Amino acid sequence: MRLQAFLARSGAAPSRRKAEAFITDGRVRVNGRTATLGEGVEPGTDRVLLDGRPVELPSAHAYLALNKPAGYLTTLHDDRGRPTVASLMPEGVPGLVPVGRLDADTTGLLLLTNDGNLANRVAHPSSEIEKEYELTIKNPVAQGSLEALAEGPTLEDGKMLPPRISDPRRTCEHTTLNVTIHEGRNRIIRRACDAVGLRLLRLRRVRVGPVRLGGLREGRHRPVTREELKGLRGGA
Repeated sequence: MRLQAFLARSGAAPSRRKAEAFITDGRVRVNGRTATLGEGVEPGTDRVLLDGRPVELPSAHAYLALNKPAGYLTTLHDDRGRPTVASLMPEGVPGLVPVGRLDADTTGLLLLTNDGNLANRVAHPSSEIEKEYELTIKNPVAQGSLEALAEGPTLEDGKMLPPRISDPRRTCEHTTLNVTIHEGRNRIIRRACDAVGLRLLRLRRVRVGPVRLGGLREGRHRPVTREELKGLRGGA
């Protein structure tokens, strides 16, 4: 494991970027010597010190589902002082980090854990874990635009894999529908809507794999259930 990731997952650093600063400032020692940026460590074997204090990974893992409100950055620290999801996370859980990202304007389900292996599995595209979003689009909505979205538009970083579109609901002012993907490219749904001429008003993530947002209130979190965790690990 990279040393900066070890420091972040242990809770000794609020982010990998801050961990890198600790290392370059000479504040970190590994097995008695000053650490260098980019080196690896073996948890449980190598002895890591930050400012002379031992650093260890958490002995117990935590798995939480958070309903992220709009306006919060999916990071643990922002140099410009903007709100981050760190203020919505429980205290006293070392190494807890968001799994993947939601942009500041996107609301809904965000998983949090200090289990690095599970975080990597959920976030990595090869796992093909579905992410389902609820889209609210300004009317009028052209049928051709919806068909183009369902086919997977070509974006500046390549063609989008065809998403699954379901449960369309219409009012006089807007259309709401659900879109399911398993890609993790930055702002992919917003960019796809722009590409096919849809005016996106609101975007909310409602599901990650077997974990559903349900009635969880904005700004609140709950434990991921045993069955949900089994599904995220590939057991369902």
